[in-house]
Amino acid sequence: MARTTDPERTRARRAAIRDAAAVLFATKGFDTTTAADIARAAGISAGSVFYWFPDKAAVFREIFVQDLADSHAIVARHADVADPLEAVLGMVDELGAPARDPYAGNLVVELIRRLGHDEELAAIVTESTAVVHTGLTALVRRGRDDGVVAADLDPAEAAGWVQTIVDGAFLSADPSRDPVPMLRRIVTAFLTSGGDTR
Repeated sequence: MARTTDPERTRARRAAIRDAAAVLFATKGFDTTTAADIARAAGISAGSVFYWFPDKAAVFREIFVQDLADSHAIVARHADVADPLEAVLGMVDELGAPARDPYAGNLVVELIRRLGHDEELAAIVTESTAVVHTGLTALVRRGRDDGVVAADLDPAEAAGWVQTIVDGAFLSADPSRDPVPMLRRIVTAFLTSGGDTR
């Protein structure tokens, strides 16, 4: 009789491996981290890592597969909020929250290093970026139409800058301070103050 797979157990085990590996990738680097390191941190046998994932690169990608799922969920949660500016700021809150993690900056550095070596990873990150950009663009456009966002802003361009501002927190924010309040302040000022950009 064929063995059945419990989807919840599969998700939980993969998540445990992913989360343990994320800390190791951030602290030791992708190249230096071994399957044995990941297994030890996840509390499983060394061979189990490759039962759940085909290789180490797939473990790294799983971190950003989760980010993609989170991006879809964040956009969906804020798409129909009545005040589009508050919806943008709500997205900023959620997108910037992971920057509070002390390992976030180093993990982003490892991501940048890996992008040129893993086409699947690059595709995942590109899709996640596009999902967020589409969601922000729609909200900025609605905010401009409603008069709560500066009328001279191009929605798609402004959405890209909001993403750039949030992304910057992962590499530049003081790890001892919560970056989200400052992100909200910067994004609010950017979206609501019109003016000559020459």
